[in-house]
Amino acid sequence: MAFPVVKGMRAIEFGTPGENREHLNSLVLDANKRATAGHFKHDYEDHGESLEYVGERLAMLDSDGNHVATLLVTRAELVRFADVSDEFAIAEGEGDLTGDEYRAGYRPGWERMGYEVTDDTIVSTVYFDLIEDFRQK
Repeated sequence: MAFPVVKGMRAIEFGTPGENREHLNSLVLDANKRATAGHFKHDYEDHGESLEYVGERLAMLDSDGNHVATLLVTRAELVRFADVSDEFAIAEGEGDLTGDEYRAGYRPGWERMGYEVTDDTIVSTVYFDLIEDFRQK
């Protein structure tokens, strides 16, 4: 399934709908989360999607598909799973402080979803800024 499009922007949906997504969205809205990762093959290639690009605006959706915020991509890179940096782990804002902690958390989750994960697995690392917050509107 391709990324949804909202108001002419590709949408971004963090985690899985429900408690997980609402938690991750709150991290973004409260300025703790400024990056996200994806399994490039399964999240992009299999759906014919390209990596986000610097300057791209993304519509952040809640579990009901509502546009709750707009994000501006400030950096987007493809890296090997083994090379995910400490800088990225911290920017992701989910409690990991090193690339090793990031890998320890992501590997089992992706494997449970049936994704192959090796040191050479390509990961999308996307950094962003929150530019519109629609909670108060």
